[in-house]
Amino acid sequence: MSDSRRSDRQRMYRRRRVTVFGLITVVLLVLGYTSIALLRPVPAAAAQLESMEPLTQPATALTWPGFGSGAIGVVGTDGLLDSHGAQESTPMASITKTVTALVVLDEMPLKAGESGPELTLTNDDARIYSEVIAEGGSAAPVVAGSVFTQRQLLEAMMLPSANNYSITLANWAFGSVPAFLDRATAWLVAHDLAGTSLADSSGLDSDSRSTPADLVAIGKLVLAHPVLSEVVQEQSAVLPVIGEVKNTNKLLGSNGVIGLKTGTTTVAGACLLFAAEATIGDTTVTLVGVILGAPNHLRLNEAVTALLASATAGFHEVQLAAAGDRFGRYTAQWGATADIVAAEPASVLVWQDAPVTVTPTASAIESGGDGRAVGSVTFEHDGESIVIPLVLDGEFAGADPGWKLANPFR
Repeated sequence: MSDSRRSDRQRMYRRRRVTVFGLITVVLLVLGYTSIALLRPVPAAAAQLESMEPLTQPATALTWPGFGSGAIGVVGTDGLLDSHGAQESTPMASITKTVTALVVLDEMPLKAGESGPELTLTNDDARIYSEVIAEGGSAAPVVAGSVFTQRQLLEAMMLPSANNYSITLANWAFGSVPAFLDRATAWLVAHDLAGTSLADSSGLDSDSRSTPADLVAIGKLVLAHPVLSEVVQEQSAVLPVIGEVKNTNKLLGSNGVIGLKTGTTTVAGACLLFAAEATIGDTTVTLVGVILGAPNHLRLNEAVTALLASATAGFHEVQLAAAGDRFGRYTAQWGATADIVAAEPASVLVWQDAPVTVTPTASAIESGGDGRAVGSVTFEHDGESIVIPLVLDGEFAGADPGWKLANPFR
């Protein structure tokens, strides 16, 4: 073979090698580009969350009377909702008996359904009855030798507000009224009721005093007791010797009133520590309040009725979210969109114009099916938080191969 032909063949082989290597290189580059474009992480879509203003409701003034002093609160919440008049310690008349009952039950506990031990009344109890009548206090008859259970003694003291039965209870539980008063003082300190002091077991003594705020707290303690809470809700009871006694609380059973205790003296005026259930939407709250120093019980009951109506109107059931409410949206570079919505409904009971703050949060995502959890929304009210999940409303499709190939660096 001539040198020229050998040279031509070598050049042909070189051209073929260059062509083959070139094609291989192109194929490798295409495969590499495709692999990188298809397999590289796609940038996640950030949530576009809506700016949420605090939820507020209108406030309304409570209807307080033009006399006396008072306060109102709600079971399950510390402190007061509102107050009226002077808030210093003042005579509380027979509301004192709520403290007497609580202190006696602290010494001689009763569980729900129990009547407790029995006490046989004596001539001393009959003498106490005569002395209470002589000093002008409320009383219920006594017959020496009659037998009362502890619960029946509580009913005799609380329903007809018999002063003599408060003394009989104090003597039975502690041996004497002075010993009872010592224990009552310690009990008041232990329950942080610094504005309350007892000078007797019945409240006839004007030195048995309390503040409206303390009395609201005492009312809540009465409702929390499994037996005493039942006693103060009784319209009447049939007792040994005495027969049927009726509750002096004329509001009981009306306007949602479920208790608690009346009181009347010349110094204290007409007084009522009351509890009432109020239904707002789907929620029932128990209000506890007191009005002291009314001119008479007719005016007092009218004032309590008006106060309860205005206090009930001060609560608002706020719809925080319905299932499907929109809190944001995802928008991807490749055109996919999906709303961010509440997964479930939520509501809260709000007092007056207390604000509810709304804070939605959601993570960045690349894709997701309908109903996928992506975050949550937190509603904060009065130190408490309500959290409900946020989910996708519909499918949020991921980037398809065509977009990935066309946008390798996005």
